[in-house]
Amino acid sequence: MPTSPSKTLETVPNPHPDRDYEVSMTVPEFTCLCPMTGQPDFATIRIRYVPDEHLVELKSLKLYLWSFRQEGAFHEDVTNRILNDFVAVASPRWLEVKTEIRATYGKRPEI
Repeated sequence: MPTSPSKTLETVPNPHPDRDYEVSMTVPEFTCLCPMTGQPDFATIRIRYVPDEHLVELKSLKLYLWSFRQEGAFHEDVTNRILNDFVAVASPRWLEVKTEIRATYGKRPEI
């Protein structure tokens, strides 16, 4: 298992693929760089999904999200990339990815 940022999400077998149950994760320390200013942007990422045959391994998720720290990216793009990458590796039955961006100029956008 890597210990540095990685663009790879890893999976493990779902021990109960016969059941519909929800996995929920909240990551309050997400950061990336604003592509306009180069300044850090901070957000909370919330991921909820109903797994099928595979679960996303939590340590790989941490390293995957860590990989965005030095990348210039709009939150709309990051949110959709996370969703696409999750679907590509785990093929969940249902998935929701939300990004709560920390207040900027009195605004608190959510994607």
